[in-house]
Amino acid sequence: MIVLDTHIWFWMVTQDWKRFPAAWRNDIELADQVGVSPISCYEIVLAEERGRLELPCAAEDWFRDALEPMDIVLLPLNAAVACRAVELSPVHKDPFDRLIIATALVYDGRLASVDGSFPLYSEIKNRLLGS
Repeated sequence: MIVLDTHIWFWMVTQDWKRFPAAWRNDIELADQVGVSPISCYEIVLAEERGRLELPCAAEDWFRDALEPMDIVLLPLNAAVACRAVELSPVHKDPFDRLIIATALVYDGRLASVDGSFPLYSEIKNRLLGS
């Protein structure tokens, strides 16, 4: 299982391959399962509302096209993920990042992210794609 951080998911859907390491594309395509957190849906809608990205259609339509047809699973946000997010090292306080990291941990996945703060979390260090 590979869990995609929000930006990796968006770049994959928009085929912006130059934004992350080329080997990751192959790793993601060969993974048994690829998933994203519902938090990523929130982050994408929020980024569009704030003008940081533009979706070509309504968000609901974009999500429909960016999940099942791309073989990406929307992983449940549950109590185990919430608890794990709170238990993470106090690297930084972004609750969305913490929930995405916790999703990878709870679902026993590797995490694809270029976020520079993620390697600072000892809990995820060996689960980061490319590490």
